[in-house]
Amino acid sequence: MIAEGAHAGFIAFSYLGVGIMTLGTIGYVLWDARRIKARLAALDKAGIRRRSERRDS
Repeated sequence: MIAEGAHAGFIAFSYLGVGIMTLGTIGYVLWDARRIKARLAALDKAGIRRRSERRDS
């Protein structure tokens, strides 16, 4: 059986890499959501409405 100590560095850096990628993905999703929210607000302010919005007429 292979000793775990010989691969401890690889295992630790693998977990670190996955953690960094996960935080990066979460950060990107939050940034993109704010960007899209601002874009929708600008379109709404310009009078452009979404087609899925119901009209009471």
